[in-house]
Amino acid sequence: MSAEDRSEQEKTKNAQKKVTIPAIKKTLKTYDKDALISMMLDCYRMSGDVKNYIHILMNPEETIEELYEKSKSLILQEFFPQRGIAKLKLSNAKKAISDFGKFSDDEVKILDLMIYYVELGVEFTNMYGDIDENFYSSIEKMYKNALKNIQSNQALSKQFNDRLKDIVDNARGIGWGFYDYLAGCYYEYMEEI
Repeated sequence: MSAEDRSEQEKTKNAQKKVTIPAIKKTLKTYDKDALISMMLDCYRMSGDVKNYIHILMNPEETIEELYEKSKSLILQEFFPQRGIAKLKLSNAKKAISDFGKFSDDEVKILDLMIYYVELGVEFTNMYGDIDENFYSSIEKMYKNALKNIQSNQALSKQFNDRLKDIVDNARGIGWGFYDYLAGCYYEYMEEI
């Protein structure tokens, strides 16, 4: 890349940094209705996130349920794909959870996805044998985060307690200190609750 190209990239970055929410509001107020509609449609076509956001605005209940089911399916595909062998790109499964959280503040569904992720991780290990340390660390972190969220909203503990306990029971015998970690987290957090 030439020095001229780098200079042009730097100018573009600086110009993007200077745009603020108040500046955007001020500019949008000068647009007529048709221009705003056109801009929204362009955004809708260009971004999946904007598309999901607009769908939620127009039909919140149905769209949230669709996104939830889609997220659940994406998580399942990382562990148990319909075809082929699992690629175990856990970052994709975690992204499905965080993407759902961007569009919904439904704590129950978010926790359900987190716990589902952990359940599938334990099931995968029981089915195929020991994996690696990074795999277990990811599952452990998600389990602990789910417990933290439940601790901050203790009313949810009754709804999820059986599943959280089953995860620990199903992890018995898995190596890398995995079972011990999950059991320790479960008893630490649930005792406080």
